[in-house]
Amino acid sequence: MAALRSALHRRLAQALSFNFGSQRFASSFKAADLSIERNSACKPKPDPSSLVFGKQFSDHMLIVNWSENDGWEAPQIKPFQNLSMHPASSVLHYSIELFEGMKAFRGVDNHIRLFRPMLNMERMHRSADRSSLPLFDKEELLECIRKLVEVDQEWVPYSLNASLYIRPTFISTEPSLGVSRAGKAMIFVIIGPVGPYFATGSFNPVSLLADPSFVRAWKGGVGAYKMGGNYGPTIAVQNEAVKRGCQQVLWLYGEHEEITEVGTMNLFIYWTNEKGERELITPPLDGIILPGVTRQSLLDLARAWGEFKVTERIMNMRELLSALDAGKVLEVFGAGTACVVCPVGSLLYKGETYQIPTMQNGPDLAKRFYKELTDIQYGHKPSEWAPLVV
Repeated sequence: MAALRSALHRRLAQALSFNFGSQRFASSFKAADLSIERNSACKPKPDPSSLVFGKQFSDHMLIVNWSENDGWEAPQIKPFQNLSMHPASSVLHYSIELFEGMKAFRGVDNHIRLFRPMLNMERMHRSADRSSLPLFDKEELLECIRKLVEVDQEWVPYSLNASLYIRPTFISTEPSLGVSRAGKAMIFVIIGPVGPYFATGSFNPVSLLADPSFVRAWKGGVGAYKMGGNYGPTIAVQNEAVKRGCQQVLWLYGEHEEITEVGTMNLFIYWTNEKGERELITPPLDGIILPGVTRQSLLDLARAWGEFKVTERIMNMRELLSALDAGKVLEVFGAGTACVVCPVGSLLYKGETYQIPTMQNGPDLAKRFYKELTDIQYGHKPSEWAPLVV
C-alpha cells in the first residue's frame, strides 16, 4: 500500500511539474510584434546639470502583459501613464515583484550605448524564476528595451555627467488575496534622465553605519535576487544611519559579523594582505550578495590587468578593524549601476568612528575603475561591453 501511495505521489508530482512548466515556460513575446503609440504631448527635456536621481521620466514606457490562459501578449510602447490594476493584485499585498537597474549613455561621438545589458536580463530572468513569475526570452526583452530607448533617445542627456536610467519591472497582477503563484503578470519598463545618485556628488566619500542588530539578507533567503522586498525594509535602517551622522549602511551578517554589502551597493576592500600582497577583496556570491553588473565588471577588469590579487571571500568586522588598525587597508568603496564607484571615508561601529584612508590613497584604484568604466560607457574606449542603441 505504501509503495502504491509513493508511486501515485510521484506521478502526481510529475503531472504538476509538467503543468507548471508548460505555463511558465510558454513561448515568449517577440520584439518583432512590438507596437508603438507615440505620445502627442511630449515634455520639455530638463537641464542635465539640474538632474537628481529617479525624479524625472521620459515620454514613453514599455508594457507586456501575461496571463495563464493566453500567455504573453504582444509588447507595446505607449505614452508614459499611470497603471491601472485590481486592488487585490498580489504585487500590492505579497510583494510578488522584481526589478532591474540599467543605464544608457550618450557618448562623445553622440552615439547611445547600453552597458553589459545581457547581465541585467540574465539576473532578471533568475529573479523571475525565484518569484514564480512567467519566464521570457531575455534577448527579446532586451530588444524591446533598446527600441524604447531609441524612441525616447532625446531623453538621453547630452552630458558626460548624466545618463538615462532604465527600470525594467515585473509584477504580479493576479487579482486574488490567496498566497499563490500568479495567474496574471506584467512587465513594464520606465526610463528617465539621472544625475549623481548621492547628494554628495559622483565621487565624494560616504560614511557608513555598521550595526550588527540590522540584517539585509540571510542564507536561504532572496538576497541574491533583485526584488523590491529586499529594499523597502532597509529604509528605516538608512534613516537610523542618517540620525547617527552616517550616509549609508554597512550590512553585517551572522555571529561573526560578516561584511556583505554597503547600502544598495556591492563592497570592495583594497588592502595589503598578510603576505604583503596587494589584494582586492569582495564578498562571495553565497546567496546573500546581489550579483551586481558593476561588481562583475570590476572583477573582470582587475583580473584582466593582472597587477594584484583578486579574491571573492568572506571578511568579517574583526578582520577589517584589525587591518585598519595595522594600516593595511588602502581603499574601501562601493560599486553599483546607480553610483558606478563610490569611495568610503569612515565607519561607525558600536559607538566608535573608524577613519578609512580611501581618499588619502588617491583613491588610485577606485578612480581607475571609475575612469575605465565611464570611458567605455561614454564611448571614449571601444568595448563589446557597450552595445550601440543609436
